[in-house]
Amino acid sequence: MPATLLVLAAAFTLCTSAPRVTCVVDGDTFWFEGEKIRVADINAPETAQAGCPREAALGQRAKLRLAALLNIGRIELVAGNRERDRYGRLLRTVSRDGRSLGAVLVAEGLAEPWRGRRSDWCAGELQSAR
Repeated sequence: MPATLLVLAAAFTLCTSAPRVTCVVDGDTFWFEGEKIRVADINAPETAQAGCPREAALGQRAKLRLAALLNIGRIELVAGNRERDRYGRLLRTVSRDGRSLGAVLVAEGLAEPWRGRRSDWCAGELQSAR
């Protein structure tokens, strides 16, 4: 059975400069009690390194929505097959009452299911220099 951490309640802010303790970086990454966590079951648009204005706008919406979802109340952080990603972030599925918060973001068009790679959120648009 995968390891699960039950978080009764936390106040997630939007991340700014360091130190980052309990805050949201973007639509699929957040910090909880000083540990950086990647939402394992989704891919959300980038905010800091968006490839086009559409991705930046969608990424900002995903970031705000993830913060709102995390702040509603109790969540569960469930470990999967891998403990950490190549950047050292904990990989966790985040759920509430058995429903993945990642699935909520996907249903709202703010993320996509994780397929092992990032997608191009700018397909069909002129991309800015990165």
